[in-house]
Amino acid sequence: MHPNSGPVMDRLVRTQLRKWPQRPPGMTASLKQPGIWLKGRPGEPNISTHPFLKVPGSNRLRTLPDGLWLHFSPSAEDPYVDILCIEACSSLPNLLDKRSRFAPSVSSLVAVCPVDWLLAPAQPNDLTPRWRLIRMLAGEPSTPLILPVRDARVLFGLARRHFDHFAESQIAQPHELFCPMEALVADRGHESPAMRELIFRSSVMSNFMDPG
Repeated sequence: MHPNSGPVMDRLVRTQLRKWPQRPPGMTASLKQPGIWLKGRPGEPNISTHPFLKVPGSNRLRTLPDGLWLHFSPSAEDPYVDILCIEACSSLPNLLDKRSRFAPSVSSLVAVCPVDWLLAPAQPNDLTPRWRLIRMLAGEPSTPLILPVRDARVLFGLARRHFDHFAESQIAQPHELFCPMEALVADRGHESPAMRELIFRSSVMSNFMDPG
């Protein structure tokens, strides 16, 4: 199979995304996001269930991003998640399909965190289960945690020829970020200053002036 084919590229991207930290690179703590960030996808090979996105009321149509980070509200009285998704797009039709899943609409997304994922540790060298890190949870969960998505940002990785054309001729939506695919398949790409700056600009504080 050609190394630039969709399935091969997806595997290369997910291999590198597994090296990314629990907090998205470049995403700084802020008063608007006082909870914890956890990486939901790509997940550990020994766990078969990982967080996914869906429209409320739908049991079949799920969105499974190549990369998914979730910021959990610290309060059980105001439960929500903010999400950062990463989608590798090997073709323009693939990009259009994935963009449509995150387009603004009258319905909202929910994030579903399966019980097995919540009970598993977030770090291989720390046995603390994820649910203990999520402050809105007072006890060990026995059912999936289903939360409304307050804010969604999406980073699309494009083949270089598509990226150059798109950057030259298209306008990104406020929630969208774009990068060349090689930035996602680069070893330890999360340490790149350019990637960290790009994700930093996607934060929930990015639309607010710093009055100095």
